[in-house]
Amino acid sequence: MIRKAEKRDIPALISLLYQADAVHHALRPDLFKNNTPKYDERELEAIIGREDTPVFVYDDGKIEGHAFCQITQVRDHRLLQDRKTLYIDDICVDETVRGQHIGRALYEYVRDYARSLRCDSITLNVWEGNDGAYEFYRRMGMKVQKAGMEAVL
Repeated sequence: MIRKAEKRDIPALISLLYQADAVHHALRPDLFKNNTPKYDERELEAIIGREDTPVFVYDDGKIEGHAFCQITQVRDHRLLQDRKTLYIDDICVDETVRGQHIGRALYEYVRDYARSLRCDSITLNVWEGNDGAYEFYRRMGMKVQKAGMEAVL
C-alpha cells in the first residue's frame, strides 16, 4: 500500500536515505559524503508536515520504498509560461526488495497524484552513471528535458 509518510516512518525513511546516499557516493565520491543521509530526523519531520513537499511510502507491513516530492509553481514570470510541476526529489526502493515493481508503483502513484493536482509535468534529476535509474525513468515514459554539465578542475 502506498500512503503519505507519517512521523512514525522517519526511522525507515532515514534507512532508505542511507541506501540512496550509498548509490550517489559510489557514483560521485567527489560530491557525496559516505554514509550520510540527505535529511536528518528534524528536517524529515518538517518536510512531512508541509503540503508542498509530500512524501509517500510503500508500506507492506514494513516501509520498502519512498518518494520525496516538491510542488512548484511559476506564475506571471517575465520569461516562463505559467506552470505547476511536481518534482521528484528522491525515489528509493529498499535494496532487499528491488525488482518487485515497487519503484513502478511509487512512480505511478506520484504521477496520478500530480494529475490530481493538475500539474503540467513531473520532473527529476538523475546523476550521470546511474544507468539503472535512467533506464527506469525512460521506461516510465520520461524523457530528457535538459542536461547539466560540468568541468571538474
